[in-house]
Amino acid sequence: MKTRSAVLRPIFYVVLLALALFYLIPIYMILLTGFKPIDQIDVKTMWDLPNGKLFIDNFVAGFQQLAPNLKNSLVMVIPEALLSSLLGSFNGYLLSKWKFRGSNLIFSLILFGMFIPYQSILIPLVKFMQFIKLYGDLPGLILVHIIYGIPITTLIFRNYYAGISTEIIEAGRIDGAGLLGAYRYIMLPLSAPSFAVVIIWQFTQAWNEFLFAVILTNQAHWPVTVALNNLAGSQLVQWNVLMAATFLAALPTLLVYIFLGRFFLRGLMAGALKG
Repeated sequence: MKTRSAVLRPIFYVVLLALALFYLIPIYMILLTGFKPIDQIDVKTMWDLPNGKLFIDNFVAGFQQLAPNLKNSLVMVIPEALLSSLLGSFNGYLLSKWKFRGSNLIFSLILFGMFIPYQSILIPLVKFMQFIKLYGDLPGLILVHIIYGIPITTLIFRNYYAGISTEIIEAGRIDGAGLLGAYRYIMLPLSAPSFAVVIIWQFTQAWNEFLFAVILTNQAHWPVTVALNNLAGSQLVQWNVLMAATFLAALPTLLVYIFLGRFFLRGLMAGALKG
């Protein structure tokens, strides 16, 4: 048995390494093209390294074109990730530890929101955003992402809280903690693994989202995904600048996973998605 395991483990690692390299090829090509001057951009030489020094002016130009939109995306995703996480946390707490009549039905209805296609509600959504005077601006987009994030955040926190002993809440009640007191002083301190999972998930989803962004915002408030699409849609495409801008647009989510990925994995292993 040990001999078989010793033979299969290197094969397993080789397969994982091959898959990792396969998925890193697009990033390699983006960086390779981004560091080349325009006269070296050609399909025949796309795999060749840049001749001479690295051409960083492409990244400067890409950043100058996307700077306002990068700011818009940051202004959008940070409050969206925090608020949707807090709402999902409180919903999960209520639906797991303060059972009431119809709580399971309410939970099912909340989860139903995960399966509604974005395209099916665009027209009424636009009309509603116009009615409440939030159409075309970032607060309206933030509100939409918060609402659409509630089902998945509620699911994650409810499953996580279901694994926490109810006796802790009952002890808090004996000590005089009410609904909000038990949540603030007992559940919140225990919620760090789930918050790590949910915030990283919501940050990534909102940053990469395109459909709501292009429909609900005007040009002055476009997030980076919409602005990047417009760079690619121009008649004369500078592929080196476009690839540099693409890497800059993807960099925040890459950094989130590089520096916070271990907390994401710890949250998963702690049971944030269990059940």
